[in-house]
Amino acid sequence: MIRLRAVSLIAVLGLTACSAPAATEAPTEAPPPTAAPAASNAPALPPVDENNILSIAIASPDHSTLVAAVQAADLVTAVAASGPLTVFAPTNAAFEKLPAGTVEGLLAPDKKADLANILTYHVAPSAYDLTNLTDGQVLGMANGGKVTIHVKDGKLMANDANVVATIKASNGVVHVIDTVLLPPSE
Repeated sequence: MIRLRAVSLIAVLGLTACSAPAATEAPTEAPPPTAAPAASNAPALPPVDENNILSIAIASPDHSTLVAAVQAADLVTAVAASGPLTVFAPTNAAFEKLPAGTVEGLLAPDKKADLANILTYHVAPSAYDLTNLTDGQVLGMANGGKVTIHVKDGKLMANDANVVATIKASNGVVHVIDTVLLPPSE
């Protein structure tokens, strides 16, 4: 159940400017959802609240890779969960920073479990807005891993990823990040 709710946060990954608790803008309204191209054999996207984390991600042209990954990992229904969730949503540019072939490899059907593990490492089963995040705070993630929050020069980070925007969703909070979070090797 927690994993399902945490996965909802993965839908992630939508946007408004805010990188520091001291200098933030008010969250913007989420744009209405649009259809994202479905990955082959991926489940269709269910209709959801237009202010839901999943709808925010679908409506964001900067999160099409994330949406495709959520579909490939069969986490679509979980992402539409009621929450509350916090999703650290990597942008397309964040995925492009990974070594060549990484994203394509993770989208392969035989890597579905690995992909789901990475995606659920981006979801915390609670709503953490900017006022709830402090330097050194450790968050438990949906995959059982931990992410450490850092505040450097007034800028918020999750592990080594910069939070470049934040948006409040009907089922939680989306923090847009510039780097894909990778769970530590076991």
